[in-house]
Amino acid sequence: MTVDPVRVAIAGSTGSIGRQTFEVIQAENDRVPGSYVVTGVSVNSSADAVVAQAAAFDIPLIVVADEATRCDVASRTSAAVEGDATALIADADVVVNGVVGFAGLEVTVETLRAGKRLALANKESLIAAGPVVQPLRSTPGAELVPVDSEHCALHQCLRASFESDREVSRLLLTASGGPFRGRTADDLAAVTVENALAHPTWSMGPKITIDSSTLMNKGLEVIEAHELYGTPYDQIEVVVHPQSVVHSMVEFTDGSTIAQLSMPTMKLPIGYALGYPNRIATPFGRIDWATLGSLDFEPPDLGTFRCLQLAYDAGRSGGTAPAWLSAANELAVETFLTGNLRWNEIADVCEAVLERHDGGIPHTVDDVIQADQEARRIADEVLQR
Repeated sequence: MTVDPVRVAIAGSTGSIGRQTFEVIQAENDRVPGSYVVTGVSVNSSADAVVAQAAAFDIPLIVVADEATRCDVASRTSAAVEGDATALIADADVVVNGVVGFAGLEVTVETLRAGKRLALANKESLIAAGPVVQPLRSTPGAELVPVDSEHCALHQCLRASFESDREVSRLLLTASGGPFRGRTADDLAAVTVENALAHPTWSMGPKITIDSSTLMNKGLEVIEAHELYGTPYDQIEVVVHPQSVVHSMVEFTDGSTIAQLSMPTMKLPIGYALGYPNRIATPFGRIDWATLGSLDFEPPDLGTFRCLQLAYDAGRSGGTAPAWLSAANELAVETFLTGNLRWNEIADVCEAVLERHDGGIPHTVDDVIQADQEARRIADEVLQR
């Protein structure tokens, strides 16, 4: 029997998520040729990498945000080259949103609006625009499957319940603790960019790696869990688990806890989203139980890693507060990566911006964009001081 291939578009194809998506597709096609085809990709300005991807996977459409790069790519490939990221969506069954930061909002919104499956690795777009994105999830055909280890784990665990909205007691998000687990605020006063980029268990892009070091990544995931599953903040907890084998857990009202375990790899949640509701055949993250060793858990240090508490505060405030936090953090992390801000000042910037939040509630994408711009303006003022 011939099965139609799953048509996949990849936004942010040259980033970490994009590259690993190609690896998952290649592995599945090696098992069953033609299982997946890539209908289009988007990049900002990575010309060489995207031209190579287009040649290797016979990709018919490339979207390039940067105009100069677009002209360069168009001269080196037979693929159609455009500037509008939403052009990816029409021919795809699944759109993988691996764009980093607020820039991924457009792909999130338009994929759901088109009634397609969104494999979402861009947490900022959901966090910043939760009130706008939520109604789009009810579009006929629209599905949102999270592509990160924690929310993919929750997604799998929640499938154990027939009435998860009534039976869930707690969502437990695990955090590796990053490179600075166990360190005090005084210890971290003079850490370098190189120190913060040395994650002990995951290989990620620089922005997400810095967010992991401050636990902002986990704080944003708390907000995302609330948006994805409708769970109140008082029922979402974070536990530090340095081995990164238990990716998250759900505790049910009868006391049962369901956990999802695998060795650290983003290929498993990518494959889960591509194959959903079925599972792919390639065993990414398989555990060797004979050599696994111990699994440790401890509470997070909210005094040292203040970004986690700031995320809870922003989430509970609601409205555009999460958008303000996300924008302030993006600007602070960019400044840290250039060597013009100390690591422990990232939380200072975010806190100062949140203190000036105007209480806005977004109703449209334009409202979210305006909130993002205002928060960046204020963050820039704070950074200038």
